[in-house]
Amino acid sequence: MMPPPSAPTEPPRADVDALPGATVVEFGAPWCGFCQAAQPALAAALADHPDMRHLKIEDGPGRRLGRSFGIKLWPTLVVLRDGREVARLVRPTARGEIADALAQAG
Repeated sequence: MMPPPSAPTEPPRADVDALPGATVVEFGAPWCGFCQAAQPALAAALADHPDMRHLKIEDGPGRRLGRSFGIKLWPTLVVLRDGREVARLVRPTARGEIADALAQAG
C-alpha cells in the first residue's frame, strides 16, 4: 500500500478536531529522510487498520496546523479518536510501536 501524498493545503484545525472515528495525522516533509525511513513501518502498521483515516500533512514554517499540535520534529504521528488525541509518536522507526499507538484509537 502506497502512503497518500502530502496534502497540498492543510485542513483547518477545527475540521481535524471534528473528524469522527480513528485518524492518524502524519506531519513531515517529502524531502525529510526520517519521514522517508518511517514509511515502510507506517504502511505495515496501517495495513492492519484499513478503516483508519490517514492524513499526511506537509509541515514547515508558517504552517498553522503543525504549530497548533506543537510539532517540533518530523515525522510526528498524532493518533486521534473522534478528534481527540490518544497517542503521539515522534520519529517512529518500528512497526510495533506504530501499531501500539494506532490500537489506542480503537
